[in-house]
Amino acid sequence: MAAPPLLKTLPLLRLRIRLCLHHHNFLTSAIFPPLRLPFCTSASSGSTWSEENVLSSASELLRVKEPPKFFDRFDDPSYRKWKDKEDEILRDIEPITLLAKDILHSDRFLSLLLLKFPIWYMDGERLAPDEEKTVIERLLAYHPHSVDKIGCGLDSIMVDRHPQFRQSRCLFVVRTDGGWIDFSYQKCIREYIRKKYPSYAERFIREHFKRSSG
Repeated sequence: MAAPPLLKTLPLLRLRIRLCLHHHNFLTSAIFPPLRLPFCTSASSGSTWSEENVLSSASELLRVKEPPKFFDRFDDPSYRKWKDKEDEILRDIEPITLLAKDILHSDRFLSLLLLKFPIWYMDGERLAPDEEKTVIERLLAYHPHSVDKIGCGLDSIMVDRHPQFRQSRCLFVVRTDGGWIDFSYQKCIREYIRKKYPSYAERFIREHFKRSSG
């Protein structure tokens, strides 16, 4: 008697089930690899990992480590010394720097409104006596080419447009022969710093004078 059709297909079904299970196990192990636990017990003891062991190991892996401590530069004595000297230089040059900027760039209307002195200088105008004296002693005297700038003799200091960059105003030396030549107040301040603070001058100039001035 012939076997029923269902019995004939059973071997084929078993083979398919085995292939499916094998494929499922392969994908599961590839996507979710088994957790490797540290071997802490002896095989001969017969002890196994408890739930507490597993939780302890997982928490150890997930524990947030303390962030690294970054070095504070102010702990470095040489850096603290530099910052103290930097502040000293800034306080030293601040009055003459503000005066030069005020002479060249202050707004006339705002200066008059606030009764701020010195007020705006017109192009070609000579500085007031007190300000002229300060500019000569605190700026022009330290220019690296002050002798050449003064030439035959110094008559006065005036404000006018730069001969090449007409949008900019600068200070001028007016000579006794009627000639005049511009000079950079920033060059004067840089040279002053080099002479008074030789050990810190170049670093200060690099950090606070971004562009060289002519």
